[in-house]
This record gives sequence, structure tokens and C-alpha cells, in this order.
Amino acid sequence: MVMPLSLEALALLELIETRGSFAAAALALNKAPSAITYQLRQLEEALDVLVYDRSGHKARLTPAGRVLLEEGRRLLLDSERIQQKVKAVASGWEPEFRVVKDALVPLHSLLPWVRAFDALQAPTRLRFSTEVLSGTWEALYSGRADLLIGSQLDQNHFSTSTGLHTKEIGHAEFAFAVAPCHPLAQATEPLDWAEVAMHRAVAVGDTSRNFKPLTFGIASGQAVLTVPTLEDKIQAQAAGLGCGWVPEHLAAAEFASGRLVRKRIAGQSRQSTLCMAWPKGSSGKALKWWTTHVNTLNLLPKPEGTKANNAP
Repeated sequence: MVMPLSLEALALLELIETRGSFAAAALALNKAPSAITYQLRQLEEALDVLVYDRSGHKARLTPAGRVLLEEGRRLLLDSERIQQKVKAVASGWEPEFRVVKDALVPLHSLLPWVRAFDALQAPTRLRFSTEVLSGTWEALYSGRADLLIGSQLDQNHFSTSTGLHTKEIGHAEFAFAVAPCHPLAQATEPLDWAEVAMHRAVAVGDTSRNFKPLTFGIASGQAVLTVPTLEDKIQAQAAGLGCGWVPEHLAAAEFASGRLVRKRIAGQSRQSTLCMAWPKGSSGKALKWWTTHVNTLNLLPKPEGTKANNAP
């Protein structure tokens, strides 16, 4: 079956529109004007639609012709994108590169690398998503992400951990925090863990669907308020609704303003090792660039206006 539309015909309509006349388009194509007219009549006959109104001094697009031109422009752009994508894949670039980051890692900490990657003018589209705890690893194992940036969890938690490359890229510090109005705020330090367990904790829910959910810093039998994000956790604790460990870099403003206060717990501290992880056997150019260039991720809070020293 012969399709009445072709990219060549659509490109001709675009050329006539941009050059302003049949004659100018013919000159650009090094063809006779009659050849252009013949090609357009073939298109009209195939579509059974009048594309140009030739009743006046100058041929003008009919309403149907205008729609054909506008939709044709989209098809021409799509065709160009497809060609670029096919060439990109053939040259080793991924059409799309999917990064899953732990909620612990704010997107702004990765923006310097996004900017550096953009400078390559690679044809790869970046897509970022956020998960919590096991959810990040599940996204990687299930094929919903090409690269993980987040906490390096206990490798024994994942039965297929041998199928991954991992690369340590930094650390995140945590502080046990409560609001000034919380009963523990006035308690003598260091706090006893049994005393802490008597008060409700605030936790961010693990986003894994199939992996065993993880929890940290929760005592057995302790009451828990579960919230969807780390930002919600920090705000809930600042409102006096519970206690718990919070990332120093995300709660810096609350500590500075006094909305949260740090409390020492006897024999306890918390630090999270940050890593990148990706499947063994993956070899795309975008993956190679990201795993080569992201060497350190410093999540320590910095004074406003200070440039991060880990930017590429």
C-alpha cells in the first residue's frame, strides 16, 4: 500500500512556506516551477484534499493545507529526532539515561554534573527519580534505572549484589534531633536509648515494592510516625511530633534557626556511606561518563554562597 504522505512532500510544503512562493522553492531545489506544481497536485490527488487555493494572484494554503503544514512540521522534527537517536545508539550513546537517587541526595548536589554532561552535547536524555532506602536498589535491580546514587546498604540484604559494580563517593552525617518543645530537649545528655524509645520516632517510609523494607534508628516496640519524604520528617520533628536521626545537610536551616536541637545518645552515632552502583556488563557512553566523573559527593552543609568543592 502506497502512503499518500511522504517526508519529501511535507518538506516541500515547509520549503514553500519559508521561501514564500512556488518559484522560490523551485529555485532552492534547482527544479522547474512546473515540477513543484506537479508534485503538489499529486499530493492533493492522493489525499483528495485541496492543499493550495490558486484562485487569487498568489496561491495560498487552504485551512486543510495549513493543518497539513503544521502537523507535517511535527513529523519532520520527529523524523530528525529518530535519525539522531538511531545514530546515537549506533555510536554508543544511550537514548535515555535513568538515574535513581536516594532521598538523602538532593538534586541540587548533582546539578554541576548535569551541566558538565550537557556541555558534551550528547544525544542522551537524562531522567532522575527519587526513592528511599531499599527502593533505590530495587529500582536498579528491576531495570527501572541505569545508575544508583545513594546509601551503600548492607550487601547481604540483596541476594544478587554480585551483579553490580559499586563505587564509594562520600559520606552523609546524621544528628539525633528534637524540637525545643520536645520532652527530650531538656533531658540530660548523653541520652539513654531506653529513654529515647519511650518517645515516638518519625521515619520516612521505605519505597521498595518487593524488597524487604528497611528501618534505621527505631527501637523495638517504639511508636512511629511514618512520612513520605525526608523534608516531611524534618518538619514533623521541628513541630515537636517526634524524634529521630536527620541528615545534617538537609536540616542545617532548622538547626541554625533553633527549630531543631541536637541531642547526644550514649554509645550511638550515625553516618551513611554514599555510593554509585550500576549493573555489570553495561557499557553505554553516558554510564561511562557519569561513573568516571562523579568521584566525590560532599553533602556537608555549606555556608550560603559557597561553591561546592566537588563540582566538576
